Amino acid sequence: MRKMSPVSMLCFLLFQLLFPSLAQSDGDITVGSYLTAINDNSSWLSPSGEFAFGFRPLPANRNDGGEVFLLSIWYSKIPSRTIVWFANGDRPAPEYSKVTLTSNLGLVLSDPRGERLWMSENIFGTVTHATINDTGNFLILGSNLETLWASFDDPDDTLLPSQTLEKSKSLSSRQSEGNFSRGKFQLRMLDSGDLTLNTINLPSSYANEPYYSTGTARDSNTSSPGKEVVFDDSGSSYVLRENGDKVYLSQVKVPSASEFYHRITLSFDGVLTQYVHPKNSDSNGSWISLWSEPENICTAVPVSRGSGICGYNSICSLGDNNRPKCGCPDKYILLDPNDEYGSCRPNFTLSCEEDEKKLKQGSMEDLYTFVELEHAGWPTSEYALLEPFSEDECRNSCLHDCMCAAAGFRDGNSCWKKKLPLSNGRVDPNLNGKFLIKVPKRDLSLTNASQFPIPKGKIKDHDHRIFILVGSTLFGTSVFFNFLLIGAIIWGFFFVHRKKLKKISTKENVVESNLRYFTYRELFQATDGFKEEIGRGSFGIVYKGVMSNNAAIAVKKLASVMSQEEEFRTEVNVIGQTHHKNLVRLLGFCDEGQERLLVYEFLSNGTLSSLLFSGESKPSWIQRCHIALGIARGLLYLHEECTTQIIHCDIKPQNILLDDYHNGRISDFGLAKLLKMNQSHTQTNIRGTRGYVAPEWFRNLPITVKVDVYSYGVLLLEIICCRSCLGSEASREGEGEILTDWAYDCFMNGRLEALVEGDTEGLSNRTKLKNLVMIAFWCIQEDPSLRPTMKKVTQMLEGAVKVQVPPCPFPLNSSISSFLHPNCTGLK
Repeated sequence: MRKMSPVSMLCFLLFQLLFPSLAQSDGDITVGSYLTAINDNSSWLSPSGEFAFGFRPLPANRNDGGEVFLLSIWYSKIPSRTIVWFANGDRPAPEYSKVTLTSNLGLVLSDPRGERLWMSENIFGTVTHATINDTGNFLILGSNLETLWASFDDPDDTLLPSQTLEKSKSLSSRQSEGNFSRGKFQLRMLDSGDLTLNTINLPSSYANEPYYSTGTARDSNTSSPGKEVVFDDSGSSYVLRENGDKVYLSQVKVPSASEFYHRITLSFDGVLTQYVHPKNSDSNGSWISLWSEPENICTAVPVSRGSGICGYNSICSLGDNNRPKCGCPDKYILLDPNDEYGSCRPNFTLSCEEDEKKLKQGSMEDLYTFVELEHAGWPTSEYALLEPFSEDECRNSCLHDCMCAAAGFRDGNSCWKKKLPLSNGRVDPNLNGKFLIKVPKRDLSLTNASQFPIPKGKIKDHDHRIFILVGSTLFGTSVFFNFLLIGAIIWGFFFVHRKKLKKISTKENVVESNLRYFTYRELFQATDGFKEEIGRGSFGIVYKGVMSNNAAIAVKKLASVMSQEEEFRTEVNVIGQTHHKNLVRLLGFCDEGQERLLVYEFLSNGTLSSLLFSGESKPSWIQRCHIALGIARGLLYLHEECTTQIIHCDIKPQNILLDDYHNGRISDFGLAKLLKMNQSHTQTNIRGTRGYVAPEWFRNLPITVKVDVYSYGVLLLEIICCRSCLGSEASREGEGEILTDWAYDCFMNGRLEALVEGDTEGLSNRTKLKNLVMIAFWCIQEDPSLRPTMKKVTQMLEGAVKVQVPPCPFPLNSSISSFLHPNCTGLK
């Protein structure tokens, strides 16, 4: 992020001093008040000063090295400043971001450029003020003192005394102690009345089987299921049944709430713990654990899906305070060296193809051995049970099976053969027998360096070993032979280096950005053989995949029309240099042989088409307006802010994906015709989708960025009406007509309510609705010169430019237009 000049910094600090009410409050917080993300920033305090609301700095290794901040609530009177609630864990705020209390949206967090990072959701009514009380609950209030939003109703990983957790509510862990992004553990109060702990398969929200349960669900033996979790003022916690009975989460004696702070937190490693801390502000004591669940998280019932408590191929053992410790077996290393609780990978290649090559060097007995573990194992991932079998037979079977990565020998006669990745690894004293992990007899990392690239500028470990080997050889031979050997080595390095440079020129230097190069085999395995298709279009088919670190990806396998090397290089170069919050991010690529693939981030909330036309309840008006503005900003970036101008040519709801916050993200933009900044138009074949295609495609007119403006106008009408321009057989008024025609007739006849049928939220601000409709009609003008640029569209959406009444969008078809659109007659 660009640094502020000394003068700007001085002005900013003077402004804070002159208007302290905007940054500090120990009572009511008025509409318009705000806080700014800077070091030592003041905060909004509860009346007693027990809790503070504001920005907390996070480690500076994120956001390109700049300092970032977390909008949060914390204990302000103890040295640890323990955070109990946070808003933007997945999107840390850059320095000088602001959180503002607004009258219509409540709290709004924006970065220094005005981009919205987070806001309080589901605000119905007009905000008059806000407050943070001495229980740690931040409240946004309306004119009749009704609560419009409360932080207690939107919990993260912590419960505080007087807070409840109702059915369908949950706590989510953070990713690590210092990373506040969503983690893989949940505490959920199910609709059945049961309180459970479970893992989820990130980045989705799919919940695996619980590893802890209170057993308070409705079943044949009980007529009164759990109603909610209560953490009362005294510090006691229990599941309250519908008949008023209480099922306490622990029988431990709870110290006085008048002398101790209490909190219940779901830690990043999946353990639910109640902590206490002395209230004496002079005390330097730490939080004390009262109780935790489960007692042994490692040996809790394993789940059939997901990695388990630790990552894949990792093994869990119990540490202090019932907290898990994770580790990699011998010959395995962490996939992410900074995540000790993450997945492990073998530092050698284990595959049938590699085994075939290695057999030329010797027998399987010469190549592999086993690491033995007792009272430990990975209870899932088996693909074969051999029984009855001896231990020697089990070893031999796994040794000669190229798919076998490990085997569990149990009960003296059972052999469970397992494949990678191994999941739910654990140390368990109750496990008998042995667990055998197949590993190479010698270090094979030299043959695997290309599989796990090392960043540029670092000496590879195997290069270091080569120099040691050369040195020991030189010092042990004659001078003459040394000269010959040195000459051979120099020639060899020159030859290898030339080959490497040639390879890099055709692979790595295809892109000028920091994209990862994937092998076809990696993507084949990640997509399970391109099994799950999630979308297709004229440029290719998209498949869902999962990488070895459990991260989901979307893999676009390009059709033959896009497989020419020059076109592919251009596409990857341009996409790799784009970066905007409203564009789907490209992670990497593959151009192996005739295969051309692009690897994108996977967005779990699907397409805008599914959101708008699913047949269920309409998304909120505010959400739709937010999505429309985001798409406009993304198009503005493609048209005017990229180093290479991009015309998308196929803007439609199916090409708009939604991230975790339902921000609209444009996809497929790299597959369109690309223009240099000094070009104004291009002549090309028709591209796009029926209903969204601009008229100039059919009239042999120059194709400019205005074709995207036209498509955006159609899309904006769809967002307003929650109705597809392609029509349907539904019986609603106007469904049989073309959307643009019907919408314009409704507008000219003063029937805006028909466009947002039944949407009281949309009708509550009729001026806003009218402006959006007029912007859409400006965009779909048949004459491209009348259409605004996306920059002006964005300004109109933001309210920075007044929206004028548009002319009839259809004047060019005058003979037809006067019949279909009597309202267009005489309009210029």
